Amino acid sequence: MPTLLDHMSNSIVKALLIGNSKSGKTGSLVSLVKAGYKLRILDMDNLLDVLKYFIQKECPDKIGNVEFRTLRDKQQWTPDGPKVTSPRAYADAVRMMQHWKYDDTDLGNPAGWGPDCIFVLDSLSRLCDAAFDFRVPLTPVGKSGHGDPRATYKDSQDAVENNIANLTSESFNTNVLVIGHVTYQEMPDGTIKGFPQGVGQKLSPKIPQYFSTVLLYDNVGGKRIIKTNSTPLIDLANPKPFEMGDKYLIETGLADIFEVLTGSPNAGRPEPRSKESKTIIQPVERSLGRPNQAGLGGANRPMQPRAIKG
Repeated sequence: MPTLLDHMSNSIVKALLIGNSKSGKTGSLVSLVKAGYKLRILDMDNLLDVLKYFIQKECPDKIGNVEFRTLRDKQQWTPDGPKVTSPRAYADAVRMMQHWKYDDTDLGNPAGWGPDCIFVLDSLSRLCDAAFDFRVPLTPVGKSGHGDPRATYKDSQDAVENNIANLTSESFNTNVLVIGHVTYQEMPDGTIKGFPQGVGQKLSPKIPQYFSTVLLYDNVGGKRIIKTNSTPLIDLANPKPFEMGDKYLIETGLADIFEVLTGSPNAGRPEPRSKESKTIIQPVERSLGRPNQAGLGGANRPMQPRAIKG
């Protein structure tokens, strides 16, 4: 009989990364590439430029460890504005989740890639858009000649939730990072809460329920950080609160967080991390006006970026 010592969290990470647009989410993936992980990115945004340039700067010898496929629906200008002409991106994305195969590339079933690989969905926001566009022509048309948009929303919400449930299931034995944007909703008691952007409002509050780790990208005093503890507006999830720092610099944060979650520098990672201390008690001085110290997303990178407490 299995015990908690055998739980998949010993070597597999399932995390939701949320933040405002341009808060450094995609660029922060460079620390995982530098640590030796293989990234397979389902690119729905077509915004991998920053990751490419940071890998070329930080670890150019590992750029071959990042495989991606960009999926965006083509739009055509009409008298009523731009419209999707052939919604295929969502269906293609679902097929990639089941079998990473296209053209002359065949990496098999992502569920079997194992702990040294990371499946990245970038971003959930655009996957939701693609799911909605995919469902529009499938919605039954009534006597008015138009489909009921409520049915389109419901079908696309259910489809995206099923995708998330699959990626976070135990049978999907691969690290998963889902990148999303924050949207704010008024709750029944009148308070405002932030959730990952979904299809409409009903899906958004359900998305975090599927992840044991939910991280927030924020800018505090001009310093871009990854928060692990909840804020008054956004509830986060930290499965190791006694070992995890309150916040991490985005330059190295994801790799440090993976190290804490997997319990060992060598857990599922082909190259060990440094044994040096990862805690900074005092704020790190930032070098200004030095292009070689530029941090992710335009922030300057400290000389020893590690976990921050306080």
